[in-house]
Amino acid sequence: MYIIVVGGGKIGYHLTKFLLAEKNEVLLIENDEARVAELSAEFGESVMEGNGSRVPILREGGANRADVLVAVTGVDEDNLVICQIAKTVFKCPRTIARVNDPRDEALFSAMGVDATVSSTRLINSLIEEQVNANSTMIPLLTLSAGNVEIIEADISSRSEMMGKKVKEVNLPEGARIVAILRETEVVIPTGDSLFGPGDKIMVLVKKDVEQALRKML
Repeated sequence: MYIIVVGGGKIGYHLTKFLLAEKNEVLLIENDEARVAELSAEFGESVMEGNGSRVPILREGGANRADVLVAVTGVDEDNLVICQIAKTVFKCPRTIARVNDPRDEALFSAMGVDATVSSTRLINSLIEEQVNANSTMIPLLTLSAGNVEIIEADISSRSEMMGKKVKEVNLPEGARIVAILRETEVVIPTGDSLFGPGDKIMVLVKKDVEQALRKML
């Protein structure tokens, strides 16, 4: 898979490092010359200097063949423009944008961005989880028109899922388990994967069935 990451800050750096470790073909585009030098020292030819909101730069970076483009600069307006260019000019199948102001998420969705990630919203969710002891689900990412999320959820010791295999659990229609988080390990589940003490799950879920899923946890 070929993935373009625009923005070489902390998020862009760690994302690129992870994607390369997963054996993807990755290009990180960063505008600041000094930062490019730092990133190139670690990532080599996977780093390109340039303004990722410019058509010629994205063309040079091979946006026409990218499977995914991720815009993670610190400016929402830039991230929106980058994703729009990738979609309309280069027909990129998937665009993902960092959104610093959660109020911008609806606009990004309306403008055709496939997924948004708001660090502000994630932090607010974590704070809410600490305040509300009954909270077990943290939204991680909103997809499409905002009616589907990827969430992280704890499995309580009293959950009907505990000790069962994935294939033995009847999830609500519209919910799919995509990963089991077990200590430092990420398990891609099969039907025979068991839920054990301390497990967390990542679930792709429609918002209208979140309450039903919460009851199972």
